[in-house]
Amino acid sequence: MTIKNSLNDFYLAALKEDLGEGDHTSLSTIPLNIKGKARLIVKQHAIIAGIEVAKNIYELYDKELRCDFFVKDGTQVKKGDIAFVVEGNIHSILSTERLILNFMQRMSGIATYTNKLVSLISDLPVKILDTRKTSPCLRHFEKWAVRIGGGMNHRHGLYDMILIKDNHIDFCGGIEKAISSTKKYLESTGKDLKIEIEARSIDDVKKIIRCGGVNRIMLDNFQLKELSEAVKIINKQYETEASGGITEENLRLVAETGVDFISVGALTHQINSVDLSLKAEI
Repeated sequence: MTIKNSLNDFYLAALKEDLGEGDHTSLSTIPLNIKGKARLIVKQHAIIAGIEVAKNIYELYDKELRCDFFVKDGTQVKKGDIAFVVEGNIHSILSTERLILNFMQRMSGIATYTNKLVSLISDLPVKILDTRKTSPCLRHFEKWAVRIGGGMNHRHGLYDMILIKDNHIDFCGGIEKAISSTKKYLESTGKDLKIEIEARSIDDVKKIIRCGGVNRIMLDNFQLKELSEAVKIINKQYETEASGGITEENLRLVAETGVDFISVGALTHQINSVDLSLKAEI
């Protein structure tokens, strides 16, 4: 199954969730074949995201709908801007309204916040990463929004990268055993996956370096002084990622320690949706 087909199935399921046996409000108030227009109005400064999603949903639901899009995903918009105008059967416009708004408001919120953080350290050679702290079944869209905002995606799920975290290390019996077991697993399965491992202290960092065989070291909840020390000890032998307790206030200080990546769970799980409104054009 292609990604497009998979997404279409998801859109159809989302529409079914909302429509059920039918939009009785529209059916009871508006004749079936009446045509009209509606505008998507931006109500605050933001980075717009979800334009492509809106295109896909309109095309999937009613190919007769005509849409004029005035912005692209990633465009900086302001209060009062019109993102697009949709014209056609009023029932189709109203039946898809909430689904499109739900996607675009949340995706725009993620893109806007991501862009804000990225801009705070845009002069430094460090990349902002998202995490797996996403809404169930909406990860594709939320990570898409991170990219639109200028951030980078960490692994998409448990299947496309090995990330040995504290619980894995503790359950396995230590850093050395965890790395050794991982190498054996990859050799036996023939899988080509990057390995990242979490360090909780400078001593952990030293153990990881002695073991070797990883691609990236995650420096989890390190204080700034420890973070700087860890980066110096690693000395570009492995990629470095700062994680845990990252805020707007300390982001730049963390970036200035020389880490390669900073992962921020708040990109997707602590954001405010952007205020957008679809209004009839009479």
